[in-house]
Amino acid sequence: MSPASPTRSSRCTPATRSASISACWRGCASRAWTRWTRRCMRCARLSATMPCAAHSGSPRRTLWVATPATTRRMHAAATLRVAAAERRRTVGFLGVGGVPEPEEWLTRAKRQVVELLRGDGPMTTREIGRRLPELTVPLGVSDPSGRSLPAHPRVLSGLGFDGVLVRTRPTGTWINGQYTWAVMDDWLPGGVGGLPERGARRDLTEHYLQRFGPATSTDLQWWAGWSKTATTRALADAAAQEVETDDGPAWVAADDAGTSLEPDPWVALLPGLDPTVMGWKERSFYLPAKAAPAWDRNGNAGPTIWVDGQVVGAWGQARDGSIRTHFFVDVPAARRAQVAQRAVKLRAILGPVRYAVRFPGAINAELLR
Repeated sequence: MSPASPTRSSRCTPATRSASISACWRGCASRAWTRWTRRCMRCARLSATMPCAAHSGSPRRTLWVATPATTRRMHAAATLRVAAAERRRTVGFLGVGGVPEPEEWLTRAKRQVVELLRGDGPMTTREIGRRLPELTVPLGVSDPSGRSLPAHPRVLSGLGFDGVLVRTRPTGTWINGQYTWAVMDDWLPGGVGGLPERGARRDLTEHYLQRFGPATSTDLQWWAGWSKTATTRALADAAAQEVETDDGPAWVAADDAGTSLEPDPWVALLPGLDPTVMGWKERSFYLPAKAAPAWDRNGNAGPTIWVDGQVVGAWGQARDGSIRTHFFVDVPAARRAQVAQRAVKLRAILGPVRYAVRFPGAINAELLR
């Protein structure tokens, strides 16, 4: 481990969140500085030149939008083990629901869905249920109201974990929560399978550290949904470099150990569950205690206001379309003015669109009252 030396802050700007998913910045410390400050925000960027895939299940059973190469890494590194566990759960639910020979039933149901989608193109969950009514048998579980749940949504999510299906475009407008399913091979030639698990974990670890490093072992384990043993092995396989930060030991990608960047001051209004916000489990270096109400009780981040690498506030869209802001910590007037300018631009982008945040922070109700 490098010896401690004077702190050199490095803060990254999200101004370039617009090209292909790649590292926004390559490092936070120069060769002359061996102690790091964990306030360098690495931003995943979506590309206008995709293809991309919306892949459910990895890491941490979460929906991610990624380039094909990253999707394949995620699938092999994290999703396949989840897929096996989810299949066992579904078979158990089917058995409780009274379905005879649930293993065989599930295998047959998955084959029927794939055949349907290959022949007739993307469909919503509801459409698939109508076309294959035999798959709507009740599971042995109920929703909060006590209504028995049909089996076909779990069949579809299981095929998503398997990497056989992919969520595609939403129905209606871009804020609609309903979407269509397609066969992965039709959406992404070659599909997402074929990579060895250990190599994929190594590559995904390097990819993660290039975007979110310095990060702790706990951060990576939480983000990827791995065991402690798997995380330790992936860090070793990736030749990650241990460094000393203001908050203690952390890891950086091998290529980042001797690079430096001093970005200009920046502000941003990030949406709920933004990849930047959800990149670390240990968040004290960018989330002051006073800003905790930007999250909900389950650890989901609502819309956040950032200034120079820290969460300083929360924002929300009111019914009249205005963007309301709340600051948890003191922010200089000039920076508040920049936040206000961002809010004006955001309102113009949204125009007549009104939406509700799926996982609002604790401050949300008060903010929009």
